[in-house]
Amino acid sequence: MRLTSLTDFALRLLMHVAQNPDRLCTISEVAQAQQISQTHLMKVTHQLALQGWLTTVRGKGGGIRLAHAPEDIRIGAVVRSMEPSLALVECFLADSNSCLLAGNCRLTGVLDGALKAFLTHLDQFTLADLLPGLPHLQAPATPLEPSIVACIHKAKKEESQD
Repeated sequence: MRLTSLTDFALRLLMHVAQNPDRLCTISEVAQAQQISQTHLMKVTHQLALQGWLTTVRGKGGGIRLAHAPEDIRIGAVVRSMEPSLALVECFLADSNSCLLAGNCRLTGVLDGALKAFLTHLDQFTLADLLPGLPHLQAPATPLEPSIVACIHKAKKEESQD
């Protein structure tokens, strides 16, 4: 599973704003700090505001702030609200599924279980858990399988070549 850049930027934006609770943050400031284009951040900010994660103040002296306390913002909920689709494979899309194996394949159940486990794990954490200065999050109980690590490294290498 790979999250979209929109979701990545949204989480980074929320973390930045959460670290500055005593003032309004600006898109320009976040763009510079996170090295993200202002155009992308405007789109992200708009979506976060529509979803109720941010409050925006327009005009001179305006900016953005969290709409909720960091400890009330679950990471899984943010991911669900920002991702355009969590369909890992075509058969997750009931309205456009043309897979010839539909109904005779157990892969759908396996992948659905993996997606649920991923989101359940994210639901255990809040925005407050991601902020610096707090005790470090517990490392995963079991290390990643070598084949998964190799796949991640391969994807990163391919991405850097694009």
